[in-house]
Amino acid sequence: MAKNLYEILGVPKTASEDEIKKAYRKKVVAYHPDKFAGASEKEKKDAEAKCKEINHAYEVLSNPQKRSNYDQFGSEDGPQGFGGASGEGGGFGGFEDILSSFFGGNFGGKKNPNAPRQGEDIHVKINLTFEEAYSGTSKALRLNREEVCATCGGSGAKDAQSIKVCQYCRGTGVVQKTQQSIFGQQVVQTVCSNCGGKGKVIEEKCATCRGNGYSRKEASVKINIPAGVDNGVTMTVRNEGHCGRNGGARGNLVIAVGVAQSPKFRRVGNDLYYDLSIGFYDATCGGEILIETMKGEAKCKIPESTQSGTKIRLKGYGMKVLQKEMYGDLYVIVKVETPKGLSNKQIKLLKEFEDSLSDSQYPQIKKSKKTGRFGK
Repeated sequence: MAKNLYEILGVPKTASEDEIKKAYRKKVVAYHPDKFAGASEKEKKDAEAKCKEINHAYEVLSNPQKRSNYDQFGSEDGPQGFGGASGEGGGFGGFEDILSSFFGGNFGGKKNPNAPRQGEDIHVKINLTFEEAYSGTSKALRLNREEVCATCGGSGAKDAQSIKVCQYCRGTGVVQKTQQSIFGQQVVQTVCSNCGGKGKVIEEKCATCRGNGYSRKEASVKINIPAGVDNGVTMTVRNEGHCGRNGGARGNLVIAVGVAQSPKFRRVGNDLYYDLSIGFYDATCGGEILIETMKGEAKCKIPESTQSGTKIRLKGYGMKVLQKEMYGDLYVIVKVETPKGLSNKQIKLLKEFEDSLSDSQYPQIKKSKKTGRFGK
């Protein structure tokens, strides 16, 4: 059994337009998604379903024609179930127009122009340094967004006396119109062209917003960027977009994050990679080398006989994992640097040293020598 729309909003059947609007706003606030951020999935779904019921109830009861149909027939669409406002237009040019003429309105229906509408989202991009992405930061954004007009409160009128009931549709938002179709003359309902379906007209517009009900204003919004954010991530800040219409909620602020590359580190997921050049002696004998990490200096242990390309892991020295108290790892890629500009004495000593090595100490190079890689 369908729920009673008046009971959903918690108002009597005799409630005025203002009482219905006031009850709707109170209900929407009570079941707003922000109030269920920490709730279970079931509670979130129940709240979402309740919001849909509330919005539907308001859409019907705030529209004089739909409310009249609902009170008389128990359905917003009237006795036939094919109601809804239609755009104006004479004659018929296709199958959809024929259906519209036959069933008495727009085939598929049209949204109530008085129903609350959420404001548009604002899209911006924030560029961060690599260090800001690692540690997290706060940014103050300057937005040029639509705000409800402070002068008229969003009505678009100079004052309350400037808002009049439309004389063409008598406040219903729809008018009766006779159209010719293949079935003969049909009387259909169409959206009132004088008020645009709102049922009211403004005789004298607000001087501040010129009848729009909103105006553009600069706003400063502080955004907290969490540590570990990556390049290309999109963040959504609820209710910081453009203002809504007819009491609807604000839109959202959608932020595309750009992160500059680091001159020292390469990021792969939450892990970092760092190239470390070492000399022949350190590669051969091993030891500890102090290296710069995102957490400051750290000791990197070089094993004996380390080969160029060896990967050494420093656990927990990578990027912070987004929204978790843990870090990725830092991988040090060892590159053995060959000395340049040797003196004759250095070359002689190096040759004597190399000749003193056995095959087991230098297996690959000794093998290459035997095959003639280096000549005789």
